[in-house]
Amino acid sequence: MTPAVLICDDSNLARKQLARILPQQWQAAIQFAGHGADALATLKKQPIDWLFLDLNMPVMDGYQVLAELQKLQLPLQIVVVSGDIQPEAHQRVMAMGARAFLKKPVDPQQLAALLQSEVAPASERSKVVTPPWASDLQQLDPQLRDVFQEITNVAMGQAGDLLARLLQVFVKLPIPNVNLIEVSELTMALASIAPDSQTSGICQGFIGSGIAGEALLILTDSSFSDIARLLNYQGELTTAVELELLMDIANILIGAVLKGIAQQLDISFSQGHPVVLGQHAPVSELIKANAKRWRKTLTIELSYGIEGFDIHCDLLLLFTEDSLKTFRYKLAFLLDDAE
Repeated sequence: MTPAVLICDDSNLARKQLARILPQQWQAAIQFAGHGADALATLKKQPIDWLFLDLNMPVMDGYQVLAELQKLQLPLQIVVVSGDIQPEAHQRVMAMGARAFLKKPVDPQQLAALLQSEVAPASERSKVVTPPWASDLQQLDPQLRDVFQEITNVAMGQAGDLLARLLQVFVKLPIPNVNLIEVSELTMALASIAPDSQTSGICQGFIGSGIAGEALLILTDSSFSDIARLLNYQGELTTAVELELLMDIANILIGAVLKGIAQQLDISFSQGHPVVLGQHAPVSELIKANAKRWRKTLTIELSYGIEGFDIHCDLLLLFTEDSLKTFRYKLAFLLDDAE
């Protein structure tokens, strides 16, 4: 008997990629949900045998779905599929009833072993056809934005895992915010991060394989005392010490996110020396001197937090407009593979 399968993920790309490597005989019984509330509505209406559940989603996230399913006690197998690979994330979902935890992107062999069924080989890939959005990117096509978000979701999960292991904490991961914006809009977007807070910032350039840009890391000043405590720093929090802590966090997050993106696109990045944008100033002051370098830019914003601590960190990746051509072709392959 063919099992009924529900894949719940806010990324269309992720849903397609996972469905594609499920057993061939399951294909006709696969359904999709774009967020947790959508999945619960389906689960309450009809019997589902296997639920593949993302964690980081709008409306209702995976943790909330697991909590509701604990109450409902439905007879189904739950497999969490997430880019959040922190050890505590794994422990939490298993304690909430998940049968297994698979990291994104899913390894077909691991999935096959879990299902105890041989995954059918991928069908012969057709020639990549340039998608309709490739010739004109005045604004981001929803399909392209979805692909960017999913790639970033996986990369930021790797960065969050490194930070969690270093600080022995649980890192709250955001839903990536992806936009193609003008520099004037960028200035407003950055200024809205912490409008009433003093902040410190680092900027680091990167380039590789036709893609270039800058990573900006903005940390609220109120975060430094908790970061110092987590790193077991006992001395006085001088400006020099805060700068060292800022550099440490920037090295972890920027390096890990860029590495995660590069691996998925099969490219490599070279990173420049980090530059201090400023310390103890409003975000608008930090970016004023740099705004003239940016025109239209593809911007990916990630807002990290740490559970139980007053630590707030924003990482923005600003890709040059010239990088979009390379992105188009790299992402076209990903979309083609997901068909």
